[in-house]
Amino acid sequence: MSTTTEHLQATAAAMPTAPRVESPLRRFTAAFFESRIATAAFGMLLLVVAIALFAPWLSPQDPYDLAVVDIMDSRMAPGEEAMAGFTFWLGSDGAGRDMLSAIFYGLRISLGVGVASGLIAMLIGMCIGLTAAYFGGRVDAVIMRIVDLQLSFPAILVALILVAILGKGVDKVIIALVTVQWAYYARTVRGSALVERSKEYIEAATCLALSHRRIVFRHLLPNCLPPMIVVVTLQTAHAISLEATLSFLGVGLPQTEPSLGLLISNGFEYMMSGKYWISFFPGLALLITIVSINLVGDQLRDVLNPRLER
Repeated sequence: MSTTTEHLQATAAAMPTAPRVESPLRRFTAAFFESRIATAAFGMLLLVVAIALFAPWLSPQDPYDLAVVDIMDSRMAPGEEAMAGFTFWLGSDGAGRDMLSAIFYGLRISLGVGVASGLIAMLIGMCIGLTAAYFGGRVDAVIMRIVDLQLSFPAILVALILVAILGKGVDKVIIALVTVQWAYYARTVRGSALVERSKEYIEAATCLALSHRRIVFRHLLPNCLPPMIVVVTLQTAHAISLEATLSFLGVGLPQTEPSLGLLISNGFEYMMSGKYWISFFPGLALLITIVSINLVGDQLRDVLNPRLER
């Protein structure tokens, strides 16, 4: 009896085990965090987002509360104490506002404008690109000529003209950024959808007389999302830089809704007098934010399309 049991155990041990099936999410996570640079950028981006979300609780003061800000604290150097007793770790600006608090609040505006404009532009461009790829023919030709015309103009020039017409404000800047961004998404989605459009499962769905809406949104769209994830990441960084440029030039956001670009602009006139910190620290925060988003987007591109891996 024992001999039979030992024989069965030995036979079972000698049998090859089935390979362990790894989930797509686990493979994606492992591939993404293989790069130390991407991991560090992702961690930095999470920190920036957390600071933006919890700015009212993390800031030493409300930099735009006139009852708190004291003009006597104007242009304090980093490390000096305010009249109220707390320390300006990053100095103060010309109005006596704590630069650390102003940067925390500025991150909220910059990230909010970048993410909102990116998502809205993605939805518009995605619908237009899918329509052009699915119907083809004259519809595709007309839409792509409009896209080519849009992309032929510099984005900053179009944004400047639109903001000059619409005026200052968060909503006006978002409208301008959506206008200059939607064409990038439309072209990207169209390219991916054209590849999927010629495949058998789309032809089968067409032969089954499924509605156009169901074919586009249930079958075609899900297979076009991976490149869109990369584009929306990189275009969000582009939108943040465009908004900072508009605010720096004085045509973006008003003083009551400050962004990092506006904070840099406020300190530019003091640079020659040695008050570097008023522009330097907001500029550093803007640089860290944009670089982190771009590095995360580059890694997403490599993971979602291994053929592009450097």
